[in-house]
Amino acid sequence: MNWTFPYCPDANNWTINWQALETEFDWLKSLAECPQDPRYHGEGDVLIHTKLVCEALVALPEWRTLPAKERSVLFAATLLHDVAKPAATQIESDGAISSKGHVLQGAKMAQQILWDLQVPFREREAVVALVKYGSLPLWFWDKPNPEKAVIKTSQIIRCDLLSLLAEADVQGRYCDDQAQLLERIAFFREFCQENQCFHQPRIFPSDHSRFVYFQKENGHPDYAAYDDTCLQVVMMSGLPGAGKDTWIQENLSDWPVISLDELRNTLKIAPDEDQGAVINAAKALAKDYLRTGQSFVWNATNISRQLRSSLIRQFVNYQAKIRIVYLETSWEELLQRNRDRAAKLPEKVLYKLRNRLEVPDITEAQTVDWIVH
Repeated sequence: MNWTFPYCPDANNWTINWQALETEFDWLKSLAECPQDPRYHGEGDVLIHTKLVCEALVALPEWRTLPAKERSVLFAATLLHDVAKPAATQIESDGAISSKGHVLQGAKMAQQILWDLQVPFREREAVVALVKYGSLPLWFWDKPNPEKAVIKTSQIIRCDLLSLLAEADVQGRYCDDQAQLLERIAFFREFCQENQCFHQPRIFPSDHSRFVYFQKENGHPDYAAYDDTCLQVVMMSGLPGAGKDTWIQENLSDWPVISLDELRNTLKIAPDEDQGAVINAAKALAKDYLRTGQSFVWNATNISRQLRSSLIRQFVNYQAKIRIVYLETSWEELLQRNRDRAAKLPEKVLYKLRNRLEVPDITEAQTVDWIVH
């Protein structure tokens, strides 16, 4: 699919049509008059900054020579990189301006905005990743393990694209330390090249080696980990109605399945009630399978990375190999499936779940499948 973001400049005309963009997108207009700390953003409010960043991006020769789809992804990310600032900005009693948490909140907002625009899954998640990790080129050296930080990020989004976004971001602000910030980006590029993860994800000796590297604190990316796994856990992930049960029936019908929905029915516990008993029952079943070396499916929404990580750590203790299967369908289809279900959820609950969704990435398991209809 040749997707392009609306009004993304192209080789026919590198000019940005701001009037059309502001008419099309209310979230863009809402950036106007959102103040910023003048020490770091002497140019003015967030909309002024966003426009300057986009103009800087479009002027970069490296951006202009990218394929059209990648230009669109970067342009969309640049438009959205500060989308959450109006919601996150606070003015303190002493006049100080801050917008703590706007990056993660902005990634969530970008995902919802692009989902509603029916942007294809891979392009949508690439934009979300650029918004989420866009400041990494400026601050990667402050991370506890800079090497792991850039290698991990490279598995999710290309670091060369991140560096272009960061360069445009710095060029689109008026600040005293602009030259130092650009030096940091140059250092980031060199560091990623040294770690073989600038234009592409860092390659590992095996999928299992990659998994072990991200599970352990002080691993080496070239270490070929011995694969001692003796069973497989397939972890389903996706919003209610995404098609998890159907996928299991069509692909793993002979596997034992631990279904949280079925356990809720058996225990007569509603989805909006305390789920402690359901989770405990599911973990007890899982332990039985793990102890006997029996592969199984863990069937639940699993939309939170924190929840997935907690379960995966338990499964790995029993030498399980992890495969995450993420399913997604269009929002309209998902709402219709929910209406047709006997035990349908209130739509406001579905919207809340979608807002909490963290799509699994390849650093979480030996295998991740993204199945999008």
